[in-house]
Formats: sequence, C-alpha cells, structure tokens
Amino acid sequence: MFGVLKKIFGFAGSKKKLLTKAMVISFCGAVFSAMQFGALMLALDQVLSGQQAGMLPVIAILLISVLGRILCFYYSVNEETEVGYFMVAEKRIHIGDRLRYIPMGYFNDNSLGNITAVVTTTLSEVENSASRCLVMVVGGFLNTFALCLALTVADWRMGLIGICGILVYLWATEMSQKATSKTGPGRQTAQINLVEAVLEYIQGMSVVKSYGLEKDNDQMAARTIEESCKKTLSLEASITPWMAVRQLVIRGFSVIMVVCSLVFYSGGTMLLSRCLLMLIASFILYQELESAGNMSDTLQMLGASIDKANSIDDTPVMDIDGKELAPKDAGITFENVTFSYGDRRILDGVSFAIPEKTTTAVVGPSGGGKTTLCNLTARFWDVESGTIRLGGRDITDYKLDSLMKNISMVFQDVYLFQDTIENNIKFGKPDASHAQVVEAAKAACCHEFIMELPNGYDTVVGEAGGSLSGGEKQRISIARAMLKDAPIIILDEATASVDPENEAELQAAIDALTHDKTIIMIAHRLKTVRSADQILVLSGGQIVQRGTHAELIRQEGLYADFIGERKEAIGWKLA
Repeated sequence: MFGVLKKIFGFAGSKKKLLTKAMVISFCGAVFSAMQFGALMLALDQVLSGQQAGMLPVIAILLISVLGRILCFYYSVNEETEVGYFMVAEKRIHIGDRLRYIPMGYFNDNSLGNITAVVTTTLSEVENSASRCLVMVVGGFLNTFALCLALTVADWRMGLIGICGILVYLWATEMSQKATSKTGPGRQTAQINLVEAVLEYIQGMSVVKSYGLEKDNDQMAARTIEESCKKTLSLEASITPWMAVRQLVIRGFSVIMVVCSLVFYSGGTMLLSRCLLMLIASFILYQELESAGNMSDTLQMLGASIDKANSIDDTPVMDIDGKELAPKDAGITFENVTFSYGDRRILDGVSFAIPEKTTTAVVGPSGGGKTTLCNLTARFWDVESGTIRLGGRDITDYKLDSLMKNISMVFQDVYLFQDTIENNIKFGKPDASHAQVVEAAKAACCHEFIMELPNGYDTVVGEAGGSLSGGEKQRISIARAMLKDAPIIILDEATASVDPENEAELQAAIDALTHDKTIIMIAHRLKTVRSADQILVLSGGQIVQRGTHAELIRQEGLYADFIGERKEAIGWKLA
C-alpha cells in the first residue's frame, strides 16, 4: 500500500506541495476530531462529580473541534480536487507533447484505442480518485492514530489496544492490496480492449454497414463488454474476503475495548468516567480507519493506471540530441539511405540530391517506397542506415521542432480538426492574424467557398473535416501550408483523389504554394510530372531511373511505360 501511495505522490508532479498541504490539513482535522475525546472526558468528569460550573470549557472545546473539522474538511477537499485535476491535466499535456517526438512506427504497433484509453479512461480514474484516495487513506489512518493518542492520555492500556487494532488492520489492508495486484491489471487491460473495440466499431461503421456485418460486430463488442465485466467481478471477488477480514478486525477490537474497559473498572483500576469514555470510544474509534480501508481497495488499481500512463514515457523518442538550428539552404540530400518496416525492406541504399528551389517528382509502382521517402525527409521515422541532410547537415542534428519549421506537407488524405476553419488554417502558425488567414485562403482558392458557409471562417468543420468535400479539404490544407510558409514543400499525391471540376482550382492553389520553394512531390498525373526539374523512378526500394521528363521518355523502362499507360488512359472513350 505504501508503495502505491508513494507512486501517487510522485505522479502529482508540480502539485506535490499542494498535495502535501492537503494531507497536513487532513491531519489537523484529525487533531480537531481528537479534541472531542478531551471534551467528552471533561464532561463525564463534571457530570459524575456533580459539578456543573466547568461545562463552559467543554462547550468551548467542542465548538473549536467542530469548527476546526469543518474548515479542515473544506480546504482539504478543495485542494485535493485541484491536485487531482491539474496533475492529470499536466500528464495529458505531457503525453501529447511526447507523442510528437515518438517514431510513427509506435502508432502502428500501438492501436489508437490503447492510446485513447490511457488519456481518457485510465487517467480519468486517476483524476477522480488518486488525490482523494491518498488524502482519505492517509488522513483516515492519522485520524485514528490521533484518537488513539488521546485515549492513551486517558488510559495508556486502552490506547495500546487501539494502536494494536490499527496495526492488525494495516496488515489486513496490505494482504488485500496483494490480492488486488493480481487481478487489477487484468481488469485494466479488459477496459482498454473495450475502448479499442468501441472505437474500431465506430470508425469502421461504413464498412460494417456495406457488408451487412452489424450483428457480427455487435457480438465482438459484446464479447469485450462481457470480458470487462468478468475481470471486474474477478477483482471484486479477490477483494471481498479481505474486506470481511478488515470488518472482523474492527469489530473484534471494538469488543476487546468494551470487555477490557469493564474488566479494568470492575477491578478498580479504571474510574467510572474513564470506563464510560472508553465504551463510547470503542464504537467510534475505527470509523475513519474503516473508510480509509475501503478507499484503499482502489489503490492498487490506481497504481496500475499510473504505471500505464507512465509507460508512454518508456517509448523511445527521436529528438534526443538535436539543437535549434537554421539550415543554410533548403537543399536535401539522401546518402545511401536504408529503411525497413520490421523485416520488410522499403528503401535499400537510396541516394540522390534535391537542389534548393527545385521540384523533384517521385514516381513508381505502389509499394515502391515513395511515401516512406517523404516521411523520412520529415523525420517521421529515423533511417536504419545512411544519412539525410538538410542544408548540408544531418537532419538528426536538428531539434524536431526546428526541422519541421522548414517543411510543410500536403497529404492525399487530409485531416482537419473539429474546430473552426480559421483555426485549421492557422494550425501551422497559431499567432497568424485573420487578415493573414484570409490572404492564404485566397491564394489557395478556398476563400469563396468558405464565405458561402454558414459562419464563414468561424464555421466549425466536422471531425476529420467530414462536412467538406475532398477538394475543399485539400485547398484548406494547402492554405494551411501556405500560411506556414516553409521553404520545403512535400506533396504526397495531393491531387490523386480530386474531382475533375475541382482540379483546376486545386492545381492553381498548388502552383501558388510551391512558388520559389524546394518541392518533393509524389504524383501520377502527367501534367504534374512533366514540369519537374528532376524525376526519380522508385521501384523495389531503389531508384531505377532518374532525370527530366524529356530524358526519361526516350529511355526504355518504367517511366516510359508509366507515361504510355497514362496517355492510353487519357485517350479512353465510351463508345
């Protein structure tokens, strides 16, 4: 138990002092509570001696005790709530920041559901319970200990019995923690699997409906729900016997206190007033301890949740030794670059140079490594061997933030956040003014359709931009890249899935975006490829051809075949 308490305290981060303050206030509340025993002892002495004049001190002590406990409870609850919220908020921000520097392969190996479960379900448990649990458990034990000290002042024998009860209860609680440690992680894993299943079901709803698999997927979700219930019941089953043991300890020591009080009184070694005090104490001494013990059952689960949240810190990050650097130019060089996804080799000894302010088109069959080449340039992954240079320096010399200041990317599948259109355009430059946003939107040929939306630039797009067409999302993505104004532009098949009616506007937007920049583009359209300063033909992880359109079209090989197929496709007509 103490290990988990220490873990929670360490998780508090910058809020450790506030958490310590909450625990100190909770202990002060225990002291005020113990004062009630002093007041009760004085009252019994006064009543049994027939003296009524000394009741004013008793009333004063009771008032101080009650007011003190109320104030301590108020401030303790406020501060533990603040600790719970802010320490989890800090952790969520920390996880978000860290994910930016983790290789993209991490997201392939760890499902979205797993990450989502950590920042939602897992951290919500910590947020709602950790600080409150810590304060209540520690406060409950301290409160009971303070009451035992007050009993010791009245009769050391009864105080010793009370302390023995605390020690035995601590042992039972520790045994309960050990039982929970075996079943708690399984319950947490089941909850993560449940989040994953629900997310997968929702995200794949279009596929589920199109293939009529609603019933099958319902059964899959139901199985994960059933497994979560099973693990939760297993957890409760492991706790319940020890809850009974704790109850037996509390009730047993209460009975022992009653019996001993009567024996000591009948033996003439305890005054009647003290005997009555001990009889009353036997019923209320362990109330706070019982609450603390019940709350401690959640400690092991909280410890597992904290471990799960902290496990993201164990993932390797790429930005370790980088520095804030500005490249001398926007030229890019690949030197014998090799990269694999697991056992599958994607790039094999690739070397080429892209001079500053030139356009390089990358073409080739599907699976040849074109997108991987672009992603390595932006350092979404680190190369297996070889070197990628920007401005003559290895890209690993740059801090990831300083590297990405020089690169804008426009993907085939555009992702827009569930926010206003203006904020989506400002994503790469949050401090941009509205006038700058409008200027970028006009250059990207999207100002007109934005103004036709219900709230213009303040229109909130649906999740992933679902309320806009593909061409509209692409143009907003281009406006976003324009506003960032990076010297290097990477276009990953940015026009591949655009409707013909939007193609002209989109191409005009791309021309405006790429003016006077260093361009790497993956493209399949003849008109896009033809104007490139150099063309790289990538197949099987290697560059099999390179040169201009005029040079490559005269050579036998993949490029000539590629162009021939495109011309033939363009010439197709419906008879």
